[in-house]
Amino acid sequence: MAEKTINNIGVMTSGGDAPGMNAAVRAVVKTACKSGIEVFAIYQGYKGMVEGGDMIKRMTSDDVGGILHKGGTALGTARCHRFREREGRLIAAKNLVERKIDNLVIIGGDGSLTGANIFREEWQDLLNELVEKNEINREQADRHPKLKIVGLVGSIDNDLSGTDMTIGADTALRRIIDAIDAISSTAASHERTFVVEVMGRNCGYLALFSAIATGADYVLIPEQPPVADNWGKTMCDYLAEGRKAGKKKSLVIVAEGAIDKHGNPIKSTDVVEKLKEHLKVDVRLTILGHVQRGGSPTAFDRYMSIVLGYAAVKHLIDSDDEESKIIGLQKNKVTALSLMKSIEKTRSIAQYIKEGNFSKAIELRGGYFGDELKTFKTLAQAFPSKDKQTDGKLNLIVLNAGSLAPGMNAAVRTTVRMALESGHNIYGVQNGFKGLVEGDFRPMDWMEVEDWASEGGSFLGTNRMLVEGSNFYEMAKNMEKWKIDGMIVIGGSTAYVNAYRMFQRKSDFPAFDIPSVCIPATINNNLPGTDFCIGSDTALNNIVDAIDKIKESAVATTRTFVVEVFGRYCGFLAQLSGLATGAERVYIHEKGIHLKDLQEDVKMLVERFKEGKRLGLVIRNEFANKIYTTNFLSSLYEEEGGDVFDVRQAILGHLQQGGTPSASDRVLATRLSVKAVDFIERNINSDEKSYIGVGFKDGKLKEEKIENLPRQVSLEYFRPKEQWWENLSEINDTFK
Repeated sequence: MAEKTINNIGVMTSGGDAPGMNAAVRAVVKTACKSGIEVFAIYQGYKGMVEGGDMIKRMTSDDVGGILHKGGTALGTARCHRFREREGRLIAAKNLVERKIDNLVIIGGDGSLTGANIFREEWQDLLNELVEKNEINREQADRHPKLKIVGLVGSIDNDLSGTDMTIGADTALRRIIDAIDAISSTAASHERTFVVEVMGRNCGYLALFSAIATGADYVLIPEQPPVADNWGKTMCDYLAEGRKAGKKKSLVIVAEGAIDKHGNPIKSTDVVEKLKEHLKVDVRLTILGHVQRGGSPTAFDRYMSIVLGYAAVKHLIDSDDEESKIIGLQKNKVTALSLMKSIEKTRSIAQYIKEGNFSKAIELRGGYFGDELKTFKTLAQAFPSKDKQTDGKLNLIVLNAGSLAPGMNAAVRTTVRMALESGHNIYGVQNGFKGLVEGDFRPMDWMEVEDWASEGGSFLGTNRMLVEGSNFYEMAKNMEKWKIDGMIVIGGSTAYVNAYRMFQRKSDFPAFDIPSVCIPATINNNLPGTDFCIGSDTALNNIVDAIDKIKESAVATTRTFVVEVFGRYCGFLAQLSGLATGAERVYIHEKGIHLKDLQEDVKMLVERFKEGKRLGLVIRNEFANKIYTTNFLSSLYEEEGGDVFDVRQAILGHLQQGGTPSASDRVLATRLSVKAVDFIERNINSDEKSYIGVGFKDGKLKEEKIENLPRQVSLEYFRPKEQWWENLSEINDTFK
């Protein structure tokens, strides 16, 4: 980080609490302290800024220990009517100047950030007035000529334009799908209809994406109200079709801001009454309420908040820009955005909704929002909407390959339904490429995959068989027998290597000369052409949840844990779980393990424990080093720790692959599968049939030719030659 002298930094949380706020505060404090800058916590938001005294407290790195995994906000948040008046802002300015603060990091929603910008615009006038009143002297005022504001958006609604994700939204989505998964079980048992109300104000993000992730039947959001005036009957007719098709339950998700096409509110209780009136069924209503805000933040919310908090301090140090900024994520990259332009755009969406210009509101939500709406409508249908005897119908196969990745079933579900919707035949291949060699194909139908979105494991089966020798002939024979026109493989390195080998043998086996798509699904996140692979988010959450429990077990001792995680030669899981859990040291294969570093790491940890530290955490990627194994590291730390601390090791193993897929993995599986089917349809008449991998890179869905595989990955270690997350090690080093 660049060395540059700036005045003190204040950090505060404001507005509604959001999981991840504490991680952001911790990052701001630690980054500022590491940079030699004094940082002050402002408690209870603007209320603390106005009240001053002990409500504005200088912080050290030790003061933010133990808050990373906690929900809510350790600094508190409260409404402050006094700050809305100029007199209150005058007092707040005095309190800041007295502590030499003229840099603020404010973590909150659009209202909190708008108030901050007003404060910045008035800053010089406020200081001049304080000088005139002899509240501060001219020297103090001249030392603080401007107030710099950096905002981090803390909102579970994910409703602020300019940033792809807001702090807390991923955790809220996790809470929602956990609840809906549980509700779905009882709904199916009793063949009931459930209505679930979720938060989101004027934004339908939580409702729409939880509907996609859970396989809901109907969703009501403010951005796209029902077209019909008699929306209740239309909804009930739609759900009745599902019951005729064999659905054992009906699930309707209602955003709290849902409206009809005239702008009248549609309340969840209204939905219940319509269902009872038209369907004459047993209906249960669940209003999730503030459970969506609560609990420990997800891995994504933790590491995103840390990265943004780190970037906020760096921006204050490095930038001379006087305009208020928001630090957010755009296309998976940290970006400084105009605060007021983002807020104005956000508020314009609410205005378009109010005016009934719903198409414009959807457009401003971002291209993905409208696409996901269309996808949901297709997946939620009771039957394919097109005639199955459509001219040009294709025969497609779908299979899983490689190690298990949570979200594989969600990807198969979407693939099957999108293919059937287009009028194609689709066959599931059992047990990956082994089934392709043995001809273990079976037709897939619409209702077979109805409940697959939320299920872990792989119903089609998967293995790590690499094709070679006579396998090619057997596969080609079976593909010719079934007249296969296109192939979709969902999996990890095994899927990509086998697809590459098939591509190389196209001239020998004409049956391979078909459009083929690899969908990246591996917890290791080691595939080219994508920033995230299906399953990696679930694995990351499994690791973080396990480490949280491990750390809790050591509260009464002085202990260091050495935790080994999966990833093979890719350090993604180790690096990001290290950030998300506050590990002192992360060892990955990309950086290697060196004796000198080990000596420094052990010395650092011993010193920290002597200063009062009670818990240490070291994370090691499973293949970080052949010599310096997890056992070796545990023994080393145990020996050198002596009487200062003891050591325990934990090898997390296959629990990282288990459980139901996360919301992010389910949504990613859906997006990539839609892209895969679309590619085959576009490529079927090409002279040169392509083999591609689809991915989500730099915030966009992309296609990459499989023939480029040797140029994109290190074949010895099978990981991408360029990995976006590697520069996060700088943050890890800052927080050691």
